[in-house]
Amino acid sequence: MKKIIIAIATILCFIPVMAACSHTDNVIIAEPEDKPTPTPDPDPDPIQVKLPVIAEQNLIRSIELVDNAISYFFTGDGMIMSKNYNPYTETRTETESIWGYTTAIEAVNTVMEGLKAFKEYGNSELYDEHFSRYSKLLSKLYDNAAYYKGSFTLTSYTQTKNWVVYAVPRGSVKGQANVTGTDNKNNVYDDQQWLVRELLKAYKLTNDPVYLYEAEYLTNYVLDGWDCTLDGNGKEYGGITWGPGYTSKHACSNGPFISPLVWLSELYKDTNDEIEYLYIAADKSRVSTTMKKSDYYLTFAKKVYDWQKNNLLLSSGVYNDMLGGGGNVSYETIDGVKYRKHANLTDNAGPPITYNSGTMLSGAVDLYRVTGDNVYLDDAKKLSDASFSYFASLGTKVAGYYTYDLSGHRNWFNGVLMRGYLDVYPSYSGVDAYIDSFQKNLDYGYGKFLYKSFLPSDLLAGWSNTENENNVRGMFALAFASEYALLAKYELGRGN
Repeated sequence: MKKIIIAIATILCFIPVMAACSHTDNVIIAEPEDKPTPTPDPDPDPIQVKLPVIAEQNLIRSIELVDNAISYFFTGDGMIMSKNYNPYTETRTETESIWGYTTAIEAVNTVMEGLKAFKEYGNSELYDEHFSRYSKLLSKLYDNAAYYKGSFTLTSYTQTKNWVVYAVPRGSVKGQANVTGTDNKNNVYDDQQWLVRELLKAYKLTNDPVYLYEAEYLTNYVLDGWDCTLDGNGKEYGGITWGPGYTSKHACSNGPFISPLVWLSELYKDTNDEIEYLYIAADKSRVSTTMKKSDYYLTFAKKVYDWQKNNLLLSSGVYNDMLGGGGNVSYETIDGVKYRKHANLTDNAGPPITYNSGTMLSGAVDLYRVTGDNVYLDDAKKLSDASFSYFASLGTKVAGYYTYDLSGHRNWFNGVLMRGYLDVYPSYSGVDAYIDSFQKNLDYGYGKFLYKSFLPSDLLAGWSNTENENNVRGMFALAFASEYALLAKYELGRGN
């Protein structure tokens, strides 16, 4: 019997099985299989942190709206942007100004900022899928902005110099746009300021020095429009006119510049880089000196902020539109040299518009961040509450929803106010409800009226029953995309 058992065991050892066999005192023992040690994946997929639901939804919707706007408002290799597109009749009308064109750069920047924020949060899926292509799109938009570029010679308060800047209308050849028009009114300083803002954001996102160089060049052009002539007490009149061909000084040609000036100061705070600074002495002579760039830009950020606060802040707590009544641009000759002359402005004109308060909100909190001066934070808190009370109206169209004036360009203007609230939020949570009003309006319009990935200009009222009355302004479509991307970062920070 023992022989039989041994024989069977011997046979089993030759049958392919998962375990090896050995004999100890004629007892069969199963040994572990000698498996090779697995080689670790040299490039494993990173573990992705789950994104907050609302934040992810907001950014995905922003991407949808941006991609759709680029597809339908832009044509050709030169990226010609139409002012309007009707998704019902599939027709385009007019060519957009540089201001409207810049809103496309703004939208791409805000999406890229959202993608970067998601990656830093711990989820890079959307970043990996989209960031590179948006970086290329950003470069293409900037390259073709040159169709709005042209050169001219300007006599300012301190010098006569040739500048290459951006015209309001698009030209047919890069670098040859008509930037003068009638009396130098074909380019305006606020258009350059919005570009500076987006160029600095593009630089921060890509580290491409081309964007920084252009931003600084345009900054110097705009500051050449600062009224540094002196009053009877030897103080600068201050303020930046709407453009080189205007004497009026607008909230829109001052407020938007504060934040970019602060950002430039921050970029150079750890360097000794210097810049030429031109000013007017008490004897009206023009003086040239040098300043550290960080000090120069911060000094002007404070000057611009103070000028607008002192001249355009109303008793209602919001900002008026402009000082006007100065007539045409005039000149004076000092020591045989021609200079631009100060114009007395007698009219403080309105109406108050959302973005003129929005830019001051952003400027105030940026100045507070770098200076620690509580005056700026107090200003921001007061302006936040006053602006929402002044501009938002509850339940006039849909119960439970806030309505903002949508006339003229106000769809885009309102987005600037929202951005101001977002900038204030880290220092003042009281704006949370104000921000939520924009989120609710966007979601209402998206949920009820989205058509071919277009939102109607009126998010609460929807489309017209008359198809040919459903033009969508390109800058509004891009504004909605920007708002969604900005809200994505906001909700990410709140974990929603």
